[in-house]
Amino acid sequence: MVDFNEDKQEKRLAELKEREAEELAQMLAGRYGLTYIDLSQSPINTDALRLIPEAEARLAGLAAFKIVGRNIHLALLSPQNEHYLAIKTDLESKNYTVTPYLTSIGSLTRAWERYAEAGLASQTYAGAIKISEEVIAENLKNFKSLPEITTRINADVQTTLGGSSVSMLLETILAGALATEASDIHFEPEESGIRLRYRLDGVLEDIVNFPLKIYPAIVSRLKLVSGLKLNLKQTSQDGRFTIRAKSEEIEIRTSVIPGAYGESIVLRVLNPESIRVTFETLGVEPALLKIFEAEIARPNGIILLTGPTGSGKTTTLYSFLRQINSPSTKIITIEDPIEYHLTGINQTQVNVKEGYTFANGLRSALRQDPDVIMVGEIRDAETAEIAINSALTGHLVFSTLHTNNAAGTIPRLIDLGVNPKVISSALNLAIAQRLVRKLCDQCKTAIATSENDKVMLEKVLASIKVKRPELTLPASSQMWQAKGCTACNGDGYQGRVGVFEAIKMDEKIAQVAIENPSEREIKLASGPQGILDMRQDGVLKVLTGVTTLDELGRVVDLTAEII
Repeated sequence: MVDFNEDKQEKRLAELKEREAEELAQMLAGRYGLTYIDLSQSPINTDALRLIPEAEARLAGLAAFKIVGRNIHLALLSPQNEHYLAIKTDLESKNYTVTPYLTSIGSLTRAWERYAEAGLASQTYAGAIKISEEVIAENLKNFKSLPEITTRINADVQTTLGGSSVSMLLETILAGALATEASDIHFEPEESGIRLRYRLDGVLEDIVNFPLKIYPAIVSRLKLVSGLKLNLKQTSQDGRFTIRAKSEEIEIRTSVIPGAYGESIVLRVLNPESIRVTFETLGVEPALLKIFEAEIARPNGIILLTGPTGSGKTTTLYSFLRQINSPSTKIITIEDPIEYHLTGINQTQVNVKEGYTFANGLRSALRQDPDVIMVGEIRDAETAEIAINSALTGHLVFSTLHTNNAAGTIPRLIDLGVNPKVISSALNLAIAQRLVRKLCDQCKTAIATSENDKVMLEKVLASIKVKRPELTLPASSQMWQAKGCTACNGDGYQGRVGVFEAIKMDEKIAQVAIENPSEREIKLASGPQGILDMRQDGVLKVLTGVTTLDELGRVVDLTAEII
């Protein structure tokens, strides 16, 4: 009788596979001209291990197991791994000599387990950079103005040119962006060097220019943490990584495109703090605020936001979702991409390669029994049709649409093939918005209005009086201008606020909608609603010292016909 012991057989098979893996590693070592090493037979030095974070070591398929002076010994799966090559370049820039060995995955697994044993377990995952709260707190304390940030970055550039790692320089650049609440960081290669700019309150500001010499290391580092391919230099790539700071996760979206003098990189900073705004801080005037609150409380219908990229549509949509979010409400979003994570809301992300488009996502969301659906953007006829039908079948739908103003919403839906008769039943509210920079309260200065500006302002104020005779309007004889102080980094502006307009679906709009109307016809029909348009809303903000006329003119056409 044969005694078959299953445990023994499995153990033998495991030993056989392990032996075969080691033999394969030995063979590959000879092929690559490297020394083979079995880490189960070699001590692992924790000082060496700590030089490379666990997440990066796993991504690159390596482990640092020995360090002698400035000579670091690395066990790796392949000397051709692009992430290993980036780490090797980074170590050499810190004046380390790298000695590579070839090993098996079993050996590396044992080495990686030592991170936990040695108390070095990574608190991040692939694609994450951790900036300690202490570093951020120190930078936020020290960085009082853009000149101070510029000085610190320039000092770190010189340190990097002296042979130090680019990591410290990147941490300073990222911390500076957080300190100034920048929305984007731009690395722009030019013939003479690299131009670094922050986008502050929607406007790009020069920070520093630094030599081309250190840029390849910066590109490699950013690609590595963003999960991008290091060897692709003539095509665009998109990735992401996360900064953990102030007990929050701040996601950074990385965009890389090829250019004449090197790859241009833009980092978009998605700080959750930037969307924690109330309706009041959005800049919505009281009468329109009441309309917003009433419309988002309805059980069904569609609310559409329009405006260009960077006009604050996402922030407004998220504020709507937070306002209605409750344990009794099921909310699902279909976004491209998910920019901010909202507690208690089911968020999904479009994946065109896998066939998960806005239209497909919307169909799937309807099978999840939602009360509210947010669709990131209506781009095509199919998505428009499903969104409208969802609004007609008992769902409240939020989405965005590409039009210049609120009156363009209905013609745009008709262009997408939506039945005009259905639009009047489904559409609750069309909103258009722009963002303008707010004057710094510490240094704004009152000035007399010029005669030319006064003529235009008086016309706008007269049109407001027709719509809203109950309003007490400010005088047109005085405005404010940006001056600049330490509180606003010398810009004269601090933060942004929205200018809004909206059109409700009522009987007059419904009658006009059936006749395939123009924007002008829609706007004329909406007049009795008494809702200010963006120019009127903006002019009131100009005359009450919220912003300047120049700033309003940057985002709203002040010369258009008054209807």
